[in-house]
Amino acid sequence: MASGLEKCLSLIGFSLICLKMVASAKTAPEIPTINQAYSKISNSITVEWATVPGATSYLLTAEDGDTVIETMVANSPGTVTGLKAATLYTITIKSISAMGRSQESPPKQAKTVLAAPVLEVSCPSPDSILVQWEAVYMAIGFSVSIMQANGLGTIWKENTTNTSLTFTSLDAGTLYTIKAYAWNANGIPGDDSTCNQRTIACAPGRVTIQENPPGHLSVAWSSVDLGDYYVAFVKSDDGLEVHCNTSLTQCNFLSECGFTYFISVFAYNKAGQSPLGDVFNYTTAPCCPTDINPVLVSSDTVEIVWSPVRGAELYETKAVDGYNVVECNDTAPACTLSALECDTKYNITVYSFSEVRGSNTSCTSQFITTAPCSPEIKNVSKDALSIINVHWQATNDDATYTVTAKGEKGLYRCSSTGESCTMEGLPCGSVFSVTAVAETQAGQSLPSHSVPLETGPCCPASLTVTQVTQSVINVSWISGLVAQTYVTVLESHTGQSKCHTHQNHCLLGCITCGANYTLVLKAISATGLTADCAYQSYSSSACCPLGVKLYRLGPNGIRVYWQASRGSANYSTDLYGSKGIFTCAPTTGLSFCDVTEIPCGDVYTVMVSPVAETGLKLTFCPKKIYSVTCSGSTLGMVIYRGKRNAE
Repeated sequence: MASGLEKCLSLIGFSLICLKMVASAKTAPEIPTINQAYSKISNSITVEWATVPGATSYLLTAEDGDTVIETMVANSPGTVTGLKAATLYTITIKSISAMGRSQESPPKQAKTVLAAPVLEVSCPSPDSILVQWEAVYMAIGFSVSIMQANGLGTIWKENTTNTSLTFTSLDAGTLYTIKAYAWNANGIPGDDSTCNQRTIACAPGRVTIQENPPGHLSVAWSSVDLGDYYVAFVKSDDGLEVHCNTSLTQCNFLSECGFTYFISVFAYNKAGQSPLGDVFNYTTAPCCPTDINPVLVSSDTVEIVWSPVRGAELYETKAVDGYNVVECNDTAPACTLSALECDTKYNITVYSFSEVRGSNTSCTSQFITTAPCSPEIKNVSKDALSIINVHWQATNDDATYTVTAKGEKGLYRCSSTGESCTMEGLPCGSVFSVTAVAETQAGQSLPSHSVPLETGPCCPASLTVTQVTQSVINVSWISGLVAQTYVTVLESHTGQSKCHTHQNHCLLGCITCGANYTLVLKAISATGLTADCAYQSYSSSACCPLGVKLYRLGPNGIRVYWQASRGSANYSTDLYGSKGIFTCAPTTGLSFCDVTEIPCGDVYTVMVSPVAETGLKLTFCPKKIYSVTCSGSTLGMVIYRGKRNAE
């Protein structure tokens, strides 16, 4: 049952198809036949066919395997657009009428031509034009032509396989039309590109660059034919760029020290910018050091330091005193100027230097005065009052001089603005080193050469005079510091007695008894320095009496008689016996005295001595020996037994 139904339905369908085909054959227009299909533009193909009676329009179809593009046209020829360049398409066509569409025509293949090269045109020089383009798909060569845009003159045409071409020997400032197209392996040309380009004005020449004054850069150039205006570009080596737009032939720019500037100038007109001319570079002078700090390290040396500055490859430091120049060159930002004159005003300048620009001569100066010169000690002397006088040669202006005596006993100083000063209170027996320095507002000089100073020897602490005999005295003392020898002088109107010894005592003879003397003691050091230590008066003792005799006064009495010496003196009489010592003193003005109750029958030593004002009895007078006998007479004999030296 079902099988029969299916067969019935199939028969009905087939019948309907046949009826449709019969109806279409009666109403649709004829199928057109393509005569030719070709491409003249890279995005289209033109199709030519024979006209179909009754057709009111035609449907063109182009298919490349990926896309299908349809275009409705009224009649032959018709063009399909929107295609890809250098691509093979299959072309078909249908005719259309009010009754419907025909079947597709037999296909025809056609290939679109090459795309037009995209031109970039520039003028490398006033008489040339450079034409550049990118590679074109499927192209194996290019044709480029150029002619004046006004149609005058000659047409130049060049074929090339490259992607650039330069036309030379053109007229400057002239508008040219450039046309170019590519061709494929079959020699079929593609689309062409057309553009206009004017040759430019020349790049400005005779460019001059000046920096005057420093910090102002002036750029000038010669005028250019066909140039309407100019632009100057200035780029520093730190990347900053500025420019100036002017119709004149000069521009001014602010500049900084220590930079290199790269300068280029372009001329402009309606054709655009001139080609790049020479690029100039100008290096400004290196910057000047600003934080200069001179320091005096001695009277003839200045040490200078500063911070490094931009653009400086070397620093040149000069010190000028008006006549002489002291300089040093170094790559480091420091300099030591030595061998300067002391107490001199110098003009010090630090110049920065670069190999390109040389020295920056606009650097400012500083004035510095060196420390004073060292004084020269001419003489060190000592006066009678042990005051030390120091004399020097002064060569500085407005200087104060300080003298220092340095020794084991301490420091002693004196100051003066002149050429000498005095020191007091230096201890005796000492050695000092004496130096002098000068000081001004600029500083202090180096010390002078030292001069040795030896003070005189110290005087003895005490002086003792002892009368040894009537004509000899002994002077003794406690030795003083550094004294090597002593000179003792006893002097009066009658003469002088002198003793030179290295001991601490001295005997002086030939003394006149009962005379007034002046005693002088001098201490002498090993180097010959002398200290006058003692001045005192001394009176020698009274002279010993002469003619001493004894007379018996009764059984137990003796009268001692003598002859007084010159000058007034008091005397004392001593009798030394085995039974005792017996003394008597005369009444003032008398030259005898009596000793009572003296035993007889004994031998006596008798000495009559002057008595000093202090009451001291002198013991150096001669002694005599007497024998006193015992007889019945009251005037018994006193027998002289001899003379005895004073003990």
